[in-house]
Amino acid sequence: MTTYAVTGATGHLGALAIEALLEKGVPAGDVVAVVRDPGKAAALTARGVQVRVGDYGQPETLRTALAGVDRLLLVSGSEVGKRVEQHGNVIDAAKEAGVALIAYTSITRADSTGSPLAPEHRATEELLAASGVPHTLLRNNWYVENYTAQLTDYLSRGAIVAAAGEGRVAMAARRDYAEAAAVVLTGEGHAGKTYELAGAPVTFKGLAATITEVSGREVEYRPVSATELAGILTGAGLDEGTAGFVVALDESIARGDLDIDSSDLAELLGRPLTPVADVVRAAL
Repeated sequence: MTTYAVTGATGHLGALAIEALLEKGVPAGDVVAVVRDPGKAAALTARGVQVRVGDYGQPETLRTALAGVDRLLLVSGSEVGKRVEQHGNVIDAAKEAGVALIAYTSITRADSTGSPLAPEHRATEELLAASGVPHTLLRNNWYVENYTAQLTDYLSRGAIVAAAGEGRVAMAARRDYAEAAAVVLTGEGHAGKTYELAGAPVTFKGLAATITEVSGREVEYRPVSATELAGILTGAGLDEGTAGFVVALDESIARGDLDIDSSDLAELLGRPLTPVADVVRAAL
């Protein structure tokens, strides 16, 4: 019997990864959902999934949560600036528990990209290498859902406003990334591998065209300068630090940091990727 664990199991990606494991026929009792708030995991408990409390910032909870686990999906944390220490806590606990494989959700070309998100992912990859625990790097590109979450704004404004220039994003559906993680966890021969997981690169103009086609409402891409975008964001109520971070992400896209041609995701899934239009349609 192999026991599988997923951290952040009530988050967007973690929840889908749990679902993907179950869909692959893994018995619910062999799946551990590591969560901070078990109250949010009642549905998983009802299905027979083991729900254990594990907080990235509290190492003692992680040691208990990972006891007896064979294969672990470490979903990167959401607290930018704290993730290296937090991920290190999970890795240490996994090593102590004798976990045989850690799959980690990193970022596209973590070892070379200029993305402002990359340093913590790069540092985590280095921690994994130093740990001696067999691991697989799942370098996820952007989720289509990063943008469909803003559909209401795009449709009301009639535009996607960004400082990304003509940059392309190799986005894919979150569910596809989750299924790929389940493939790695349940399969063999993935230890030591690095997968650049991505969809077909899309420009913001192309994304706007897709939204227009699917919704029947005109949405254009309106490129602006970094300074203009910062002003728009602060005018909408964001603090300067957060606005600056969003602008830096757009500038990263403009440089091509998320523009990658890779078939790794489709090859792991063994099927075509979910079309961007389908994700937009579902969100609408």
